[in-house]
Amino acid sequence: MATQTSGMRSLGALVKARVTAVTRFISTTGSHHRKRAALIEQHRLHFDLLCKAMDDPALAAVLDTYEADIPLDKQRQYLFANALYVNALFFHRIGAVTLAELHGHLRVMCQNPVFREYWEATRHHRKSLPDTSEEFALGRMMDDLVQELAESDSDEWWVVGDPPDKPS
Repeated sequence: MATQTSGMRSLGALVKARVTAVTRFISTTGSHHRKRAALIEQHRLHFDLLCKAMDDPALAAVLDTYEADIPLDKQRQYLFANALYVNALFFHRIGAVTLAELHGHLRVMCQNPVFREYWEATRHHRKSLPDTSEEFALGRMMDDLVQELAESDSDEWWVVGDPPDKPS
């Protein structure tokens, strides 16, 4: 009888441990899905706001935080460049592209002179980012790409800049 009671306790402990593990997994998975859904919604809202600002000069003026006077058409181009950059970051954040793939997408963006102007015009925006943040690291990666492309003697821009080593 004592052996059966001990076995029942062991079985009960095992069942309890498994239920706890499954509950923890479901909670973590649910939390991950909620975080991803919030990120998707935030990205959609950001894009909607940028589109409104591109369509309406009065709204674009709200986002004019450049250190120099920028003509309205150029501001609209900068807003679009921002939308492209944020979209690439978003795809990386949700796991749709690796860090190396993001590097490749950013290298392509750097080929455009308007995008490079936007990047330079917004340099002061990135100064407030904590140097431990992912956005700071990705901005630094972009800065390095812009610099390496500017200093390159090669016409083969697609080989300029070393993709990040660490997988993402």
